[in-house]
This record gives sequence, structure tokens and C-alpha cells, in this order.
Amino acid sequence: MSDELYSNKIEYSLKVDSKYYNSLDIEGFSLMMKDPSYCYKFYWLEAIVKLVSEGVRDTTFDEVINEMISNAWYSVREYHIHLSGMQLDGQVRDGLERAVIKLAELSGLPSNASKVEIKNAIKEYDKILKEAKEQLTNMVPYRALAGFFSRSEENADWGSIKRITTYIERINRDVVLLPYTLGSSSKLKKEIHFEPAWIEMIQDNTVAILGWIQYEKVKWLQNNNPEVPGLVYKLAPMDEKMRKLGFVHKLWDGILEQNAIRDVFTDQEIQPGKYDVDHFIPWSFVMNDELWNLMPMDSSLNSSKSNKLPKWDPFFIRFAENQYRMYSMIHEKEGVHKLFESCLRDNLHSIWAGQELYRKGNSKDEFFGILEKNMHPVYDSAKRQGYEVWNR
Repeated sequence: MSDELYSNKIEYSLKVDSKYYNSLDIEGFSLMMKDPSYCYKFYWLEAIVKLVSEGVRDTTFDEVINEMISNAWYSVREYHIHLSGMQLDGQVRDGLERAVIKLAELSGLPSNASKVEIKNAIKEYDKILKEAKEQLTNMVPYRALAGFFSRSEENADWGSIKRITTYIERINRDVVLLPYTLGSSSKLKKEIHFEPAWIEMIQDNTVAILGWIQYEKVKWLQNNNPEVPGLVYKLAPMDEKMRKLGFVHKLWDGILEQNAIRDVFTDQEIQPGKYDVDHFIPWSFVMNDELWNLMPMDSSLNSSKSNKLPKWDPFFIRFAENQYRMYSMIHEKEGVHKLFESCLRDNLHSIWAGQELYRKGNSKDEFFGILEKNMHPVYDSAKRQGYEVWNR
């Protein structure tokens, strides 16, 4: 995408008021996320926008990095997203992802920890995290402003932090007003001073700017996590309203009234009213409540399984047995079929499931084959992404 098209897109999305367009370099602002080398460039700008929207006028690299770590935590820990892909040797590429992983190892915080818990842990282990945090300040705070530098006839000197800091101050004073300038301290203590005119613009357009950042971030993350489904939903804690299990629970209630079903993991009969509906492949990976991935499960085991993968052998065969019993009753029992139809809107969107798996006339072997052919690649993708196998 050309610089002109790129800048036009952000100008349109912000619906920039003429007072900003005439006084601020909106085109330069639109280039702050262009051509990133690592994902933490997105998190840097996102953290700055959030701090400015909260009324912060002056901050430090340290505070921005803390905000970045807490914002990236959920994607990295809960959903196993690689922020900038993996190196050929299997090591994590992105410094922000490494910082999150290190904090997780030090703190033992759960993957769904709150932002307050995460920031408290950062403070507790700040000395140990110092090296990982400092690495994040090497170039991004300076490179993020590079889109503004084209206004100057003087070339930037990227070989020295001190000289580039002075250059930024000079650009801001003599050429074009920048969103922020930097103080004279070093590394994490370095000051960030936000310009009042940019503060006003950001505060007036916070929602649009954050939407733009998320759009660009999702494109980057999807490109670096090509096997991960539903990535747009994996940037923040889960909204419980997204879960659609009510009709599936009623379907299994109807089945249990007429037929015994054995728990996939304990091999004991499921007791009506004492089971949960859970996902074979974790919801946090598939990000949907598709019927073909759901099973009745002893309530006492659900929390220990959490978002882990069951062992494929022997549990997939048991899971497929229960799915086939459900399938058989759907086509044999009118009442169960009506309960199945109630699930169609929320729990059956996969074309292969509607056209192949649940069509009438499949033999048991055919049903098992269709289910395995479509589930095994998803299971393997989750495993490659780093999902832990449940040691049950």
C-alpha cells in the first residue's frame, strides 16, 4: 500500500476535524504503524493512546512498557498467540512476547489474570524483568515517529540514541509538531512528553484510533499465526456473552433422558443435572461453540481440563462414540431432532458439518471418518500453537 493510500485510510477513519488537519501532520500520524518489524510497535502506540485518553501528559518508557506487557498478556498466555511468529530454531521472535512469558514464569499468574494483578506482578519482579523491558525501548519509540521526518531536509541519525533524541526535539521545534518528544534520561527512565494539541486530537478520536490500531494489529497477528482461527477475538479477555451453550445443553438433556452416555474421560455414566457441556478442542483456540466439538462432561473435571487439549488417543474415539449416538438419535427421535434444530443458529456454522457430518445416512465408520478428517488438523494446529496436553 502506498504512503498516500495508507494515510488517506487513517484520515478517513478518524474523520479528522479541519482544526486538526490544518494544524497537525495527520499524514505523519497515519504512518506510525507502517512497515513494522515486530508486533510491539502496535502495542507501543496503543499504550500511548490509552494513557493520553486517561489524561496522562508526561510519562516514562517504563510506564508505557508496563502498559504494553499487560495489554499483550491475554493474547500470549490465554490464546497462545505468537506476536511476531517464531524463528527457525523455534525461539520466540518478539521481545514483548518474551517479556510476557518471563513474567508468567516468575509470577505464576493464571492466563486470565486481571490487568491490576499483571501490573502488580510487573512491579514485584521489576528488577528481573529490566533487561527484557529495556530491549523494547531500543528503537520503536524513535522509529514510530519516522513518518514525520520526511518534512525535514535533515536526515535522521539512527546510530545514537542521544543524537536521535536531539533530532526529534529539533524536528518538533523547527519543522513539524510531533505527538511526543523525549527527555534526557536513559533507558526505562527516559521521559515522554505529549504535545497538548496532539493530546486533544487523540482524546477526541480515541475510539477511532484504537479501532485502527486493532485492525492493523489483527492483520499482522493473523499473518504471523496463519493456523489460528478467530484471531480478532483474541486480543482481550473473553466476553461471556459470546458463549452459546444453552441449546446444546438442552439437546444433551433430551438425549440423556432416553439413552445412557458415558463420560469421555472417566468412562462413567453421565448423570443428568451433574454435567457441563465442554469443548474437546479448547474454546480459546477455536473461538466458537460448534456442535461437533462439544461433549457432556463430568462437572468435577471441567476446571482441571480448563483450556488444555485432551490426549487424542484414547479420548477421541470415546468422544466420537458420543457424537455418533447423538447423530443417531437426531435422525431416529423426533423430539431430539427438534432439540437439534434449536442448535442450528448458534452451534452449526461449519459447512462440512452441515453437509457431511450430520446428513442422514452415514454409517458409523463414515461418521467417524468425517469427524476425524476435520477435527484432527484443528487439534494438531492447537498443539503446534503451544496448547498443553491434559495429563488425564
